[in-house]
Amino acid sequence: MFNRLKEKWQVSWLQFILIFSTFALGGSLCGYLARQLLSTTSIERGSGYVIIYIVLMTILWPFCVLLISIPFGQFLFFKRYLSRIWQRMSGKSKS
Repeated sequence: MFNRLKEKWQVSWLQFILIFSTFALGGSLCGYLARQLLSTTSIERGSGYVIIYIVLMTILWPFCVLLISIPFGQFLFFKRYLSRIWQRMSGKSKS
């Protein structure tokens, strides 16, 4: 599985490890920030809390991953990665 991703992304093993670390730390930072933001509100834990948490995570994740990618030296990879995700979500194709 890891070999297929490494080949698909056309990266070295070191870059692959840095990319995976960025995904992990960016996701963790995103979850932490979303919990901290929700703790400043009076929303009680329940279905509303979960829905808002998921929306916050969706909004914060790209920013967290880009922020974490800078010290790991993987900013260009994630910039291209997020650009491709945005193009797929918006239905736009590269011309």
